Amino acid sequence: MNTRFERTEKASDEWYTPKEVLEALGKFDLDPCAPVSPLWPTATVMYDKHIDGLSQKWEGRVWLNPPYSRPLIEQFVLRLAEHDNGIALLYNRCDSRMFQDIIFKKAIAMKFLRHRIRFYRPNGTRGDSPGCGSILIAFGKDNAEILKACTIEGKYIQIN
Repeated sequence: MNTRFERTEKASDEWYTPKEVLEALGKFDLDPCAPVSPLWPTATVMYDKHIDGLSQKWEGRVWLNPPYSRPLIEQFVLRLAEHDNGIALLYNRCDSRMFQDIIFKKAIAMKFLRHRIRFYRPNGTRGDSPGCGSILIAFGKDNAEILKACTIEGKYIQIN
């Protein structure tokens, strides 16, 4: 049984958020980690890996389903924490340095999801259940309220 949740060299960063997750969280202004060929829009402005969302200006409410490869995941989460207006979808790895040093210090709230998210592949097919559960992280009070009220099943916890 594979108990590792980190990416391997052969693993892909191209996993797309299900549309129903995005719809439950409302409209986003920016996705700095958007797919190259999205199956549906994730935000009004979408930067893909060819544009380098880390080096661009971030404005408005941000949706973040970052690449899970290191160090990109930490860099994008830190940038969202500094921007302080958005929601991140991450693996539930509360023991990680990123959670301890960034998320627990900067985020307002989180929602531990009841069910594992079956992400989409670039070809539009749905993937299998991932090896780890997911969590939504709210940065900014408005996003915490949206997360609290959304219809996605899970346990909402205010942390700051």
